[in-house]
Amino acid sequence: MNIRTLLTAAAVSLLSLAWPAHADGLTALDSFLREVDSARADFTQVVTSPKKSGEAAPRQRTSTGRFEFLRPDRFRFVYAKPFEQTIVADGQRLWLHDVDLNQVSVRAQKDALGSTPAALIASGGDLSALRAAFDFKALPEKDGLQWVEALPKARDGQLQRVRIGLRGNQLGVLEIVDGLGQRSELTFKGWQASPGLKPGDFRFEPPAGVDVIRN
Repeated sequence: MNIRTLLTAAAVSLLSLAWPAHADGLTALDSFLREVDSARADFTQVVTSPKKSGEAAPRQRTSTGRFEFLRPDRFRFVYAKPFEQTIVADGQRLWLHDVDLNQVSVRAQKDALGSTPAALIASGGDLSALRAAFDFKALPEKDGLQWVEALPKARDGQLQRVRIGLRGNQLGVLEIVDGLGQRSELTFKGWQASPGLKPGDFRFEPPAGVDVIRN
């Protein structure tokens, strides 16, 4: 799997966030869902592929970018390095723009996301919606973060588990392991809650001249 494919797969697998916390974390999660309608942060993502026979160490790739969301059902991942790539959910459609490939793919958002991390973050509401899709287990506090593990109830093999590290109402770390054993760890910084985002900020128009693939 080449670098671009690896990072793209990790980005799309991202299209998987739950938001609980340790100990009394489910109460904190419910508070987060009810009180934090939107947020913005910078992120660093490290993708680690499963170690293959003969490799001294598993392969790792690092990317950086910016993430923002607005409930309900809108979010944006903007990858700046090493490849420019944007993923936007506008409430109805999911767009993926690969700048180097000069290509945009688009599909219905409800078909693309399902019970994924990003869908959980951007969806509105209450804790019961999360419990319908995930089983939660509180984990010990580590590195100043409260941790929870979310295991998907759907056994389709696309997602093994999600681990979330929270600092108050801020997301600190998100760890995702997909069905192939690939691990993605996103570390967030510069967290801004309620930054004044509007639905129109998540409108995406394919740039002129790009190939648009509709699924």
